[in-house]
Amino acid sequence: MSSQNSSDPQVLCSSEQLFLQPLWDHLRSWEALIQSPFFPVIFSITTYVAFCLPFVVLDILCSWVPALRRYKIHPDFSPSARQLLPCLGQTLYQHVMFVFPVTLLHWASRPALLPHEAPELLLLLHHIVFCLLLFDTEFFVWHLLHHKVPWLYRTFHKVHHQNPSSFALATQYMSVWELFSLGCFDMMNVTLLGCHPLTSLTFHVVNIWLSVEDHSGYNFPWSTHRLVPFGWYGGVVHHDLHHSHFNCNFAPYFTHWDKILGTLRTASVTAR
Repeated sequence: MSSQNSSDPQVLCSSEQLFLQPLWDHLRSWEALIQSPFFPVIFSITTYVAFCLPFVVLDILCSWVPALRRYKIHPDFSPSARQLLPCLGQTLYQHVMFVFPVTLLHWASRPALLPHEAPELLLLLHHIVFCLLLFDTEFFVWHLLHHKVPWLYRTFHKVHHQNPSSFALATQYMSVWELFSLGCFDMMNVTLLGCHPLTSLTFHVVNIWLSVEDHSGYNFPWSTHRLVPFGWYGGVVHHDLHHSHFNCNFAPYFTHWDKILGTLRTASVTAR
């Protein structure tokens, strides 16, 4: 009898939900904030700055701890305050002046209640993987077009290439059009897949982290591209080559589209 119960799909489903239910219940205690029009901007900026800050600290420490330079892709480069502050300032300005009005309109037109049940763990993981693959494809096409069409590059994407050697806070140093394009891809994918709010939040956290890591300039033994097998994931080395050469590695994360279209470039850059 117990063996039948353990194989019952309803029992398995509820156990997966129970795994995330305490976390979701805790988040729902902040429901008023989560449902407010301020939350997307606060969440995005806070998460982004929190992920950038450790790399900023590392760049500062490199002057006193030369051993850290062994993990830098460009050992002799450290961003100056004149590079860091404009990047941070532009991120804050664009979120307040452009992102917030859009989220306010969205909040006014589509108020929604948070579900009581947490998502199933496996469904959450599947949705995050699918969202990343969709985002990778969408950004690859967008990115390739903005490099191949000179007007698009000059008008919209050139801003992001102002810093040849990338660093964490340069991740969101981009035009408003690029910021909104990437934001639309994010929201479109979670809506298309019907993601649970917890899944959407988790995906946004993962996406922000991966984009910051890609621009960090640090190639650690635990960097994401070292943890994913078979070279499926490009990571920081992959994206740094794009900033250095412009004509390769257009996908932000994975390598399959660049391989298929012949725009993949690799380099033997390893942490010694």
